[in-house]
Amino acid sequence: MPGKITNQYGTTIIDDHVLASISGLSAMECYGVVGMVTKTAAGGLVELFKREQSSRGVKVHTDENQIEIDLYVIIEFGTRISVVANNIIEKVKYNLETLTGMDVTKVNVNIQGVRVHK
Repeated sequence: MPGKITNQYGTTIIDDHVLASISGLSAMECYGVVGMVTKTAAGGLVELFKREQSSRGVKVHTDENQIEIDLYVIIEFGTRISVVANNIIEKVKYNLETLTGMDVTKVNVNIQGVRVHK
């Protein structure tokens, strides 16, 4: 269900793909994030996506004027997972609320792996 903003001038509908792109790009800007990932149905294999496909590791749940985001990321080895996750949450929440005017109720960060970044 796409995000919907209604005011006295009319209704603005923001597609879930747009919300996912904003979220994915915001997460990729955070220090320590190597890439976004999705799990395939066959055996839980993980596919790593770089910046140009960052919306592929994002699930968006919208309800009226509220957004809930699930992010699936791989982080760089040697970084503190809790610090990276908190930075992702703050950056995604800030960018979504600033750019869309909608409320972000949750940003769930799922660390799917750790990689040595080249």
